[in-house]
Amino acid sequence: MKFKNKKVLVTGGTGMIGRQLVDLLVGKGAEVYVVSLDNPTGLPRGVSFLKADLQKFSNCIEVCNGMDIIFNLVGVKGSPKMCKEKPASFMVPMLQFNTNMMEAARLASVEWYLYTSSVGVYHPAEVFYEDDVWKTFPSENDKFAGWAKRIGELQAEAYEIQYGLKNISIVRPANVYGPYDNFDPENAMVIPSLIRKAHENDILEVWGDGSPIRDFIHARDVARGMMYMVENEVSEPVNLGSGTGVAIKQIVDIIVDNINKHVSIKWDPTKPAGDKKRILDMSRAKSHGFETKINIEEGIRETINWFSENKEGIEQRYNVFRR
Repeated sequence: MKFKNKKVLVTGGTGMIGRQLVDLLVGKGAEVYVVSLDNPTGLPRGVSFLKADLQKFSNCIEVCNGMDIIFNLVGVKGSPKMCKEKPASFMVPMLQFNTNMMEAARLASVEWYLYTSSVGVYHPAEVFYEDDVWKTFPSENDKFAGWAKRIGELQAEAYEIQYGLKNISIVRPANVYGPYDNFDPENAMVIPSLIRKAHENDILEVWGDGSPIRDFIHARDVARGMMYMVENEVSEPVNLGSGTGVAIKQIVDIIVDNINKHVSIKWDPTKPAGDKKRILDMSRAKSHGFETKINIEEGIRETINWFSENKEGIEQRYNVFRR
């Protein structure tokens, strides 16, 4: 599967992973179309923007028409707190996005389709293996979003059984971070949340003792992995992560060392810190020939620099959303 001169649609193309993917696709000579509800800024020259609500099936039919390859990245991202308090706001739109887009792509007879699943499909464990998903249930913390993503994977399996379609790649990214991340103080994940707190405070308060280990992957590596699976026509679910994991304490130290100010760290071991260890097994990805390139220090430095350069615009955006 080659991208040169192909019409490639990226849903959610204005998001953190989508921005990286669009840049890489343009570099491969693809004719790229981005669909989102957000008005984009800074898209590469020549990229076409389509504004559409993909919860509506008619819109999905329209944007898929004439496309050769589709990367479906659209979704709803939020913190565990938000997932717990507003589960319907996560589950229902994701079910609609997933079902509508995959069916519209099938009807449009696209050459290849990529479905973005999630680490949330897994039951708590120290190491996540692709084939273990259907032996268990998603974590209670990820129950609604995790099941919504699982249903998308089942939809792909149903198409293979009924229609004989084997043109769908499924990727399960770990904890993704990078430029264009969500830095909203009420809804940010661990790395963007800590970066923002360190920028705005002289004392960085962190829940727990820093010992839990998590698997982080830079958005550009995720985009590379997505393209790799499509290029090589991989149709089995594939984890995308570091495969090694990093302690939260190391994440905090990297951020504090690279913030352009003095910041003290205050640990709060009375607060919950989650499971001790959660990493993705990367054996399957490596067996197909894919490995990540960006180490955690390099990736966090890039993210800090991007946040520093764009902080004013980020704040204006969140103020508009809160009105």
